[in-house]
Amino acid sequence: MNKSHVSNFAINNPRTNHSASAFQRGFTLLEMIVVLVIIGLIAGLVGPNLFRQADKAKIQTAETQVKMIRGSIHTLRLDIGRLPTQEEGLKILMQKPSDERVAQFWNGPYIDGGVPLDPWKREYVYSATASEFEPFSLYSMGADGQQGGDGDNKDIGYLPANK
Repeated sequence: MNKSHVSNFAINNPRTNHSASAFQRGFTLLEMIVVLVIIGLIAGLVGPNLFRQADKAKIQTAETQVKMIRGSIHTLRLDIGRLPTQEEGLKILMQKPSDERVAQFWNGPYIDGGVPLDPWKREYVYSATASEFEPFSLYSMGADGQQGGDGDNKDIGYLPANK
């Protein structure tokens, strides 16, 4: 077979002879609706699981940050011989105290980059009030920013013993 014979065969063959409009054919409205319904079903099934995982990650981040800050407070305590006062709060981890008797032993900053905000972009709560396991309280108020709560809104950290 020579090339001209193959070309003539392809041109004259009804199976391969397509008009230009057949190649420009798009999706029908029904096909597009079916695809959108499928995408909606997948998003409805997967979406809530993704959000639940994001909430879990925030809680785990808060727990980890509380432990890190707790360690910094204990290191500060070893250096200056006492815990931060209520007035000093967590700022003493970054700034030398004004009392010269304490400032001479301060060897900070005790946290690289500063005291972090909790995963909900709020400051951690520090109190000189003892918690169940520590001689101070240190916690995040959870997703709702209110004391107490359940689930994602639960306070995270070392809560005051009387809470």
